[in-house]
Amino acid sequence: MQVRCTRHHRQRGAMIVTAALLLLFLLGFMGIALDFGHLFVVKTELQTAVDSCALAAARELDKQGSAITRAKSAGQTAGNANRVNMQSATWSGQGQIVATEITFRDAAYASTIDPAVAVYAQCAHSQPNIKMWLMQALGAFSGDTAGNPATRSVAASAVATRASAQTACPIPVAMKPKPGGTAPNYGFAIGEWVKLIQAQNAAVGGQIGWANLDGSNSASETEAELNGRCGTRVGDTLGTPGVQTSVADVWNQRFGIYKNSGDPSVGRPDYTGYAYTSLNWPAQFNAYSGPPNGGVQNFLTKRAAFASCADTGTKVNGSGSCESITGLSLNGFQKLANPGNVAGGHMQYGLDRRFVTVPVIDGGNHVIDYACMLMLQPLSIPMTDTQLEFRGNAGAAGSPCTTGGLAGGSAGPLVPVLVR
Repeated sequence: MQVRCTRHHRQRGAMIVTAALLLLFLLGFMGIALDFGHLFVVKTELQTAVDSCALAAARELDKQGSAITRAKSAGQTAGNANRVNMQSATWSGQGQIVATEITFRDAAYASTIDPAVAVYAQCAHSQPNIKMWLMQALGAFSGDTAGNPATRSVAASAVATRASAQTACPIPVAMKPKPGGTAPNYGFAIGEWVKLIQAQNAAVGGQIGWANLDGSNSASETEAELNGRCGTRVGDTLGTPGVQTSVADVWNQRFGIYKNSGDPSVGRPDYTGYAYTSLNWPAQFNAYSGPPNGGVQNFLTKRAAFASCADTGTKVNGSGSCESITGLSLNGFQKLANPGNVAGGHMQYGLDRRFVTVPVIDGGNHVIDYACMLMLQPLSIPMTDTQLEFRGNAGAAGSPCTTGGLAGGSAGPLVPVLVR
């Protein structure tokens, strides 16, 4: 009897040891599943962030002198707007994308810092100190802390460039060729100021007018489309809407001009809100990159300084204000985004918002091509005719316009696309 009892106890003890080893084995697999699943999630979040960074940076590579500076700023802003490390807004305090992690390459894929030849933007970031919960506990239990570290890091990289698109995200404005004008510029000179007619009719005589991208005649649709509508293709038929003053709200946000409820963090402005009219740019030609005119510097210079519509100030009206500089009436608008290197303004929230893609249409309102235009002026209240500057065909290699849309076209407007 005693022998049988001892053997029984020995068997029970062996089963306990076996169960403990099996449990340890299962915990190891559980740790691998959970912790490496955690790493996979963080890696995916980080990849989304660097993809956003590269796309935003590539969008700015227009070969102008400020392209690298703008690309780094845009890349950081877009990349760091994502959430990383289990959707942490601060990336769990482990550091976000910095300017030195955004680099550039030329057409031969050689590193460059020359904005005139940079065609690829690369964002790379490593996220450290990703906690290994169960693997760390297993290491402490087994004594193998070296093989089961408390934290790991993940890294991600993305490369983007600009390429032609099948579809575009233009603004709801259309341009007709001048009489006899043909592609690529349809009779317009680069730098020419073109009048946006504030009327319920199609563009005539080489001028441009409001044109709904969905083919409707709804004025409220015009306002909605100014906030971004993608999918417009060559061959689409555009509408000819009336215009409501509410369209000024979303147009003027691009200049950093807001009503009381406006916010630059939501209604993102361009890098500059400085506007050009016949009052401060009498030449009415090439405000984009021309020599100083009437004592005023060109758009590229103002953009590099993150100037507001009031230049170095934030006044909408009165002395030294946006209204006094432009001669426009901005009734109902009360505040401007901050100029310069100040939080809450053009540097912090700026995007490429004033170079716009405009459909070129034929006599039947069918899209035949896309032009690149510079928004020169905010819309005044009451509304008056407004000027834009023609900057060439939107598909030209050196075009400052980059739209959104579906890549893969042969000669369409430029879109940022991931290549690595």
